[in-house]
Amino acid sequence: MKPSVSIIVPTFNRLKYLRRTIESVFQQTFCDWELLIADDGSTAETQTYLRALHNPPGVRVLWLPHTGRPSVARNAALREARGEYVAFLDSDDVWLPAKLQIQIDSLRSHPDRRWGYTRFVLVDESGSPTLWQRSNSWPVPAGWIFDNLVRSQTVIAVPSVVASRALLQQVGGFDEDLIMCEDYDLWLKLAALSEVDAIDEPCTLVTRHAEHSGSALTSFQDCARVFQKVLDADGTQHLHSIVREKLAEVAYGLVSSHAARGDRRSAVRTLVSSALSCWRYPYWWYGALRAIAPQAVVELGRKYRSGRRVERAAQP
Repeated sequence: MKPSVSIIVPTFNRLKYLRRTIESVFQQTFCDWELLIADDGSTAETQTYLRALHNPPGVRVLWLPHTGRPSVARNAALREARGEYVAFLDSDDVWLPAKLQIQIDSLRSHPDRRWGYTRFVLVDESGSPTLWQRSNSWPVPAGWIFDNLVRSQTVIAVPSVVASRALLQQVGGFDEDLIMCEDYDLWLKLAALSEVDAIDEPCTLVTRHAEHSGSALTSFQDCARVFQKVLDADGTQHLHSIVREKLAEVAYGLVSSHAARGDRRSAVRTLVSSALSCWRYPYWWYGALRAIAPQAVVELGRKYRSGRRVERAAQP
């Protein structure tokens, strides 16, 4: 008999986090699930732990060659999934016990909504809310949220999402060309085709720690690819000015990353390639200054801005 939910957990080592992640699955009050763990070539210690978990059909481990791309691991598990719904959980995050039950009940009561997400809490390694989380939060809108996502008016965490497997197959799963931002790209594809269900209560703990992979340069490069997809898509003309402004910010980030690495040639190439879409926006010109000005001038400007921030903070 097929399960209602296929839970997909990609992992590469991180055993100290993985154990509590898996335990949060076993503690779910909703029990009609299968667990697919996509191992991205972990070392022996993690493999030993996973072999002890492997118990078909309830728990299956997919042994994959290492790619360093969560999109590849998640898609491999998605191809093996049998559930009506697919739930994503990263190997360093935690679900609260009622998470799946709340979401599945809500999705089944809203058949026009083919995917859903919940509020989440950013926590540190001890499980305590981060300093940012204690003073900030994002809205959790339901319905058609494509524009909200493009405008960065809400943020969706990977382990908060449950989606119809048929819908995921319809959009082709994750873009495996993306090393980072593959989740944001998928949410945009889902949001273009279906209303979203939203649970405005924290059901997921997202852990912030020092072992996150990826780089700022890769993040900016992949973010640019995602925004370019939005520009190229039909029916997004009303968002083009917003997307171009975001691309200008990304171009600035790319230029800064290249300049920080001492790669002025790549910084200038980034400016030239983004000029047509982004020259109207201040961030692009900040990037131009960063790429062209001597490093001493850039450092002087940085120190000036930092000094001005201190002065403003000191004012009554």
